[in-house]
Amino acid sequence: MEVILKQDVKHLGEKDDIVVVKPGYGRNYLIPQGFATLATSSAKKVLAENIKQAQFKQDKIKKDATELAAKLESIKLSIGAKAGESGKIFGKVNSIQIADALKAQGYEVDRRRITFEEEPKTLGEYVANLNLHKEVKVQVPFEVVGE
Repeated sequence: MEVILKQDVKHLGEKDDIVVVKPGYGRNYLIPQGFATLATSSAKKVLAENIKQAQFKQDKIKKDATELAAKLESIKLSIGAKAGESGKIFGKVNSIQIADALKAQGYEVDRRRITFEEEPKTLGEYVANLNLHKEVKVQVPFEVVGE
């Protein structure tokens, strides 16, 4: 019996895979639980079209991320923070501040995609890692200056 998986099933396959299972397993477990549908010829055609459209969307997202990464490589940010005499800042610089600084320069980047190699806790220069896509990553230098 052939079924199309609707989601990842451990030890069987991933979403949108067409797998061959024993009839009882498919009929009594996979299909009633909503993990799979019967792989008819029309369902296979719909699956092929859905995969084609999803691939097109992923290519567009990757292209947009690559273009944004090319623009972001040339910028340098300056983040203001209150600091003590020794240069240690009160609190720390976080991804929200980096996202706001990028937004002020006209670049929209989700704050959850920003990480740091080293936590900025003192005045100085640091690097923020931006994960724009699973295959597109860019490093943006920034400087923490005292206010």
